[in-house]
Amino acid sequence: MTYDEEIIVGLDIGTTKVCSVIGRLNEYNSIDIVGVGLSPSKGLRKGVVVNIETTINSVATAIEKAELMAGIEVKSVYSGIAGGHIEGINSRGVVAVSTRSKEITQEEVERVVEAAKALALPMEREVIHVLPQEFIVDNQEGVKDPVGMSGVRLEAEVHIVTGAVASAQNIVKSVNRAGYAVNDIVLEPLASALATLKDDEKELGVILIDIGGGTTDVLVYLNGSIWHTNVISMGGNNVTNDVSIGLRTPLQSAEEIKKKWGAAASDLFEPGEMIEVPNVGGRKPTQLPRQILAEIIQPRMEEIFFLVKNDLEQKDFKNIISGGVVLTGGASLLKGVDKIAENIFAMPVRIGAPSEIGGLIEEVSSPEYATGVGLVLYGLHARPDSFMENRGAGLFSNIKKRMVEWFGEFF
Repeated sequence: MTYDEEIIVGLDIGTTKVCSVIGRLNEYNSIDIVGVGLSPSKGLRKGVVVNIETTINSVATAIEKAELMAGIEVKSVYSGIAGGHIEGINSRGVVAVSTRSKEITQEEVERVVEAAKALALPMEREVIHVLPQEFIVDNQEGVKDPVGMSGVRLEAEVHIVTGAVASAQNIVKSVNRAGYAVNDIVLEPLASALATLKDDEKELGVILIDIGGGTTDVLVYLNGSIWHTNVISMGGNNVTNDVSIGLRTPLQSAEEIKKKWGAAASDLFEPGEMIEVPNVGGRKPTQLPRQILAEIIQPRMEEIFFLVKNDLEQKDFKNIISGGVVLTGGASLLKGVDKIAENIFAMPVRIGAPSEIGGLIEEVSSPEYATGVGLVLYGLHARPDSFMENRGAGLFSNIKKRMVEWFGEFF
């Protein structure tokens, strides 16, 4: 293994910030975080690039800060993708086992997954991930790895994530023009799940809600596999706008007030607790009860959770989830947000922060780093000698081939 192969970099290009996380493979085949870099993001809107030049500068700044902390020169990254253009659908494929012995080989698994992903997609859309849920061998359900089993009929249940090719191309172009290669484009809630969810939660069934600046990403695990993904075009920026309008304060001041004093439940404070609110036009600051701030934030957070709940009820997922809800992303840091979510979903809720890592743990122990750390963990599993890649048509297969098909002009 070369030095470059030991380094894995995750790049979370969000609506409010760009976060770069550098991980190094240690002797135990796990990840040590060695560098973190943040920069404001002004070139995206609701997860989609709207200004290439601004995005390039933000990407370069974030990676350079991480390089400086780690003392490492970055060459390539795993970049996240989100936005309202993301869609997830479940599909099934069926093939006949073609080997003479009727033993299922890796080639048979790849064939059935290809059959499952044979969807009629518009020209402007492309498959981002094909996530196997389970295999069925001669009507025997619940098979996770059919290789080596005997049978005549092999079926695959898969979750397919698709996105707009143009949106993905703009992300790749921004990173390339900043001077770095892109190893793969990764769905951001999938990355967040790798960093925050426990195996027992995935088996029981868990809802991951990643509340970012421009969007709220939803992921549902059941029986250890992903069965639902969705992106809601509402997030922390909507809360900031509400605070700005409600308190009549500039947006930048509203963001600072939200982070320092904000809460999602209005009954957490005594009526006499006051905060100082800057006014527009250079007027003198105003003293207001902190409870008023919470009363502005709470309805918006409840709206986000109700949108998620309605989506899950339409898909009939809510009543079969036993592992509860995990909240992550920057807006999950609002005081009392877990209490609000528990009331709406009527199930246990916890705040998810990155785990199962070493190195600079304190630097990335907040939910706002979940996607960046998760992208590094994705890169760990995607390495050529990893178990997942060797299994073939699983979560991380055919990465380079897919990237060349999508973005050949950049390679």
